[in-house]
Amino acid sequence: MPEVSANYSPSIFFKSGHLSTIYCGLVRRVNGVTQKRERLRLADGDFLDLDWSQSTTPTRKLVVLLHGLEGDGQRPYITGSAKLFNQNGFDACAVNFRGCSGEPNRLYRSYHSGATEDLEEVITHILNTYSYSEIYLNGFSLGGNLLLKYLGERNTVPKEIKGAAAISVPCSLRNSCEQLLTPKNVLYAQRFKKHLIAKLRQKQHLFPMLITDSDIKNIKTLKDFDDIYTSRAHHFKDALDYYTQCSSLQFLPDITVPSLIINAKNDSFLGEECYPIFEAGQNENLFLEIPKYGGHVGFWGKNNCTYTEKRSLDFFNSH
Repeated sequence: MPEVSANYSPSIFFKSGHLSTIYCGLVRRVNGVTQKRERLRLADGDFLDLDWSQSTTPTRKLVVLLHGLEGDGQRPYITGSAKLFNQNGFDACAVNFRGCSGEPNRLYRSYHSGATEDLEEVITHILNTYSYSEIYLNGFSLGGNLLLKYLGERNTVPKEIKGAAAISVPCSLRNSCEQLLTPKNVLYAQRFKKHLIAKLRQKQHLFPMLITDSDIKNIKTLKDFDDIYTSRAHHFKDALDYYTQCSSLQFLPDITVPSLIINAKNDSFLGEECYPIFEAGQNENLFLEIPKYGGHVGFWGKNNCTYTEKRSLDFFNSH
């Protein structure tokens, strides 16, 4: 579909991309969501923790929520989405990626932007265990890239998957990494690196022969982390090979499920290649919105409900 016009005009304070990003990431709080945790045992011996919240009325509709880099099922953008969907006839399953639920995962490997095998196991588990007739995917940043790759890389998807919404998506991982390494994003990059290295030190205790002090010392940037750990742990040649294989941009032409992408024009994490205008124009199942404002997973809204939360709900209800 051609690019969809966006009707998002926040107050002057939230027209700043950085303020919007920081407020929604660090300041926003969401109350009133009750989650129940389920541990999913994976085929390779590892596990994922799923945080479930229920609709206020009985339903056969489910939204699967996928967080971003170093996020989890309790981040406000996840619980805010779960709350709105629960209030509107959807159960919600918030997936905590490997090592993101407060407990280190068991294997040397972890999660990454293209680990669609884990999403596939979650969906298979849901289909085999529950009786949902409609399943929708809602991902943020890394989680948005992952769900778009999942939808586009396979010949068929389960018939129960009716739609998807991906917010602030680094469709080109290389292009997004380039942006994160620029001075305008230095504080975000340092924060991400701090959390990633802390987890890597935890993993070093389990795998001291695979992760050395020298490895950790050599991680100066996020790209270094992907060169030294992500690529090695997940069988890529290096960071650039990881970015090339796992970027969702190349999979967008083959998506057959109605899918909405919302990337703000003032998202400092995204470069030009992360706005798939051409790909959306060539695929009737892709709907691309590029609001002028919103930052990275920002999109402040009144009554503590963001524009993208409302927009995702409306998109799912219309498809």
